[in-house]
Amino acid sequence: MWALARNADSVKSLQGDVHFVEFDASSEKSVLDAARKLTTEAGHLTALVNNAGIALSAPLHKTSSEDFARTMAINLTAPFLLCRELTGAMVKAGHGRIVNVASTAAKKGFRYTSAYCASKHGLLGFTRSIALELAAKGVTVNAVCPGWTETDMFTASINRISETTGRTAADARESLVQLNPQRRAVKPEEVAELVFFLCASDAAAAITGADYVIDGGETT
Repeated sequence: MWALARNADSVKSLQGDVHFVEFDASSEKSVLDAARKLTTEAGHLTALVNNAGIALSAPLHKTSSEDFARTMAINLTAPFLLCRELTGAMVKAGHGRIVNVASTAAKKGFRYTSAYCASKHGLLGFTRSIALELAAKGVTVNAVCPGWTETDMFTASINRISETTGRTAADARESLVQLNPQRRAVKPEEVAELVFFLCASDAAAAITGADYVIDGGETT
């Protein structure tokens, strides 16, 4: 959260109009309180990017109900709540852009990640549905589906594989990188540029209900 605060300060120095609201994506009350605070402080939001997420790894028989519920709450319910609460102003203004950051796990199944895959498949279906609902109202809704990306989640997965298999972190990393035909992890900047295009470019005005896979060819 401190990293987010520092980023907010950095952006504020460039743009001068940043509203930093901390909330717990696993709590409906916290998400709704944040949405109300945003609409009160910032007014009409022109873009919404649902990027928060967690990934838990366990065989089906070891996936607890609590872990499944938490994964769904953060990865699917929070985006649903934010879209529901924040799109009203977009519709009223006749313009808005929504990008839901899903995953290649929204496009295919992966072993030992049933909760994560279920949440991301759900997020993609949700994206397609509300894209149709909002298409004639000036609001576009799209999904971005990255493969393994150089993030804290990637590092955590490497550490988890290393701990459970006894392999070195380097070997664990290589096993994930090999899933990408380009033999590398996706850079966060590459995902960010795609999200920015969908949020800000006039050339994206007719793009809605789409899912952009950015994974080096993994799901081809």
